[in-house]
Amino acid sequence: MKTYKNDFDILKTKVNGQPLTYLDSGATSQKPRQVIEALADYYEHDNANIHRGIYTLSQRATDHYEAARDKVQHFIHAADRRSIIFTRSTTESLNWLAQSYGPANLKVGDEILLTYMEHHSNIVPWQVLAQKVGAKLKYVALDDQGFLDLDDLKRQLSDKTKLVTLTQLSNVLGVKTPVKEVVKAAHAVGAKVILDGAQGAPHMPVDVTDLDVDFYAFSGHKMMGPTGIGVLYGRLELLDQMPPAQYGGEMIERVGLYESTYTELPERFEAGTPNIAGAIGLGVAVDYLQSVGMDTVEAHEAELMAYAMDKLQAIDGLTIYGPKDPKQHHAVIAFNLAGVHPHDVATILDQSGVEVRAGHHCAQPLMDYLGVTATVRASFYLYNDLADIDRLVDALKVAQEYFAYE
Repeated sequence: MKTYKNDFDILKTKVNGQPLTYLDSGATSQKPRQVIEALADYYEHDNANIHRGIYTLSQRATDHYEAARDKVQHFIHAADRRSIIFTRSTTESLNWLAQSYGPANLKVGDEILLTYMEHHSNIVPWQVLAQKVGAKLKYVALDDQGFLDLDDLKRQLSDKTKLVTLTQLSNVLGVKTPVKEVVKAAHAVGAKVILDGAQGAPHMPVDVTDLDVDFYAFSGHKMMGPTGIGVLYGRLELLDQMPPAQYGGEMIERVGLYESTYTELPERFEAGTPNIAGAIGLGVAVDYLQSVGMDTVEAHEAELMAYAMDKLQAIDGLTIYGPKDPKQHHAVIAFNLAGVHPHDVATILDQSGVEVRAGHHCAQPLMDYLGVTATVRASFYLYNDLADIDRLVDALKVAQEYFAYE
């Protein structure tokens, strides 16, 4: 297994006197040296506002910012660069859809279809929208392994369904959703499909044209980019009909005392000074991932998952949530250790330098559905290797032994 750790200086650090084993990329990823250097380079050599100045520095910053948009367009295979809107995050992208597309296209009695495996960011904005316009939320069931129940989705779709919004990859169960089948069924009843790619874009090839989704949202910080930068992709004809989500500088065409007109896509949605450095850093993260190849990223994680599932399933008293077949389980493993609270497990692991997440993973409805209040979650990325899995397993055995004497 090839190692990519040398590009990540933070992975050479120690935690509690132990070598760092970072297994929380589902929350946020580490950044390669290339991304960090690009951020410093922008501030040291090109720092200026964009789309405003006619001087050289401003033009250089503008060129780098717009080049990042082109890189993102090609990364997700969008047909038009104007369909790439920079936001702060997946959360902001989904909120903008709920605040802009939602009120203009949904009314009393309409239905929004979600799944039980959604992250809070893909639940709460739709709850607020439904309350505002009088629409109804409906949830698609999961099967006994945690996969989306496609038959239940088809049963619940009707001419009342206006939106189907779901995750591409569960941040708890590690399962992919059958996006193409969902899109085909949703479009057949006239519904639009929003795909939450927060856990998808960092880990697998994404082709929004081939998937035929109407909107796609993801964050830069989960795919080796900086925090505070995200992307909203939308079909051009849908974005073009949406009112702006925010108002202010740069998104206007002309401002009068009592009314204003707005500029064209994509600037119409990017009010005020955007996260210029963040977008540039995201562009470099895209370069990095593409230099590796998203097929390679996915294959690397599949190898890690196969090794981890084998090792973890051999630990007595450890319950894994989601499918047990590693080929069906991607990027994350959520589990519990019998008799030990997840927070205690995470604390003991931290003492060994193993950083995992414990809690409800911003997916409380899914926790309720699974009948648990919390789990431990180990999430993998390109920079992890088999030795990281061994350290996780060793640390779990330490936790088990520690609490056995309590």
